[in-house]
Parts: sequence; C-alpha cells; structure tokens
Amino acid sequence: MRDRDDERSLGDLFAELSRETSTLIRKEVELATTEMTAKLKHAGTQSGIAAAGGALMHAGLLVLLAAIVILLAQLGVTAWLSALIVAIAVMVVGYAIASGALSKLRKTSYTPTQTMETLKETTSWTTRTKA
Repeated sequence: MRDRDDERSLGDLFAELSRETSTLIRKEVELATTEMTAKLKHAGTQSGIAAAGGALMHAGLLVLLAAIVILLAQLGVTAWLSALIVAIAVMVVGYAIASGALSKLRKTSYTPTQTMETLKETTSWTTRTKA
C-alpha cells in the first residue's frame, strides 16, 4: 500500500516546499529580531551606566570649580582643600563607572550569531536533502 505522501503531485510538493520555506524564513527573521533586540537592550543599559558615570564626572567638575572659587575668595586651606578632595573623589568614581561601562560596550557583539548558526544549519540540511 502506498503512503499518502507518494500520491501527491509534483505541483503539490513544490507548493508545500514554498510554504515551508516561507515559514522558515519568517521564523529566521523573528529569531534575528529577538536576538538583536536583546543585544540592543544590553547596549542601552551600558550606555545609561556610562551616562551616569559622565554625570558624576560633571558633578565632580562643578565641585572642583567651587573649590577654585573658594580658594580665590578666601585663600584659606580648610574650605577649598575639602572641596578639592571631594571633587577629585567624585571624578575618580565617575571615571571608573563610565570606563567600566564603555569597556563592556566594546566587548559586546552585535552580530546575530544564533541566527547565523541556524541559517548555516538550515543550509546544511537543505543541501543534504537535495542530494
């Protein structure tokens, strides 16, 4: 007894191949979109952290400027020296935060590697099936 698959016409087989190929391509695009969204979300988070570090550096600059103003206004040691110490500490912390986030951003790959692997597997499978 023959299988139902053996009774299908060549046109039916090509139509099914076309539908399945279309579905496969849609799924690959969905995978690429999902993967890129996750990677861009990570990049956005690191960019936000870098911006926070930059804001701390800016605050440190403002405190440094305040220390210079106090220095010029009073020419005393205590007031401006404490402001100078705070300014340097804030700038160092801000630099460390921004530098760490930027370092992580540089290491991030934005290539949809999972999608590329799936496409390679699909190509390999398709080539084996045709042979």
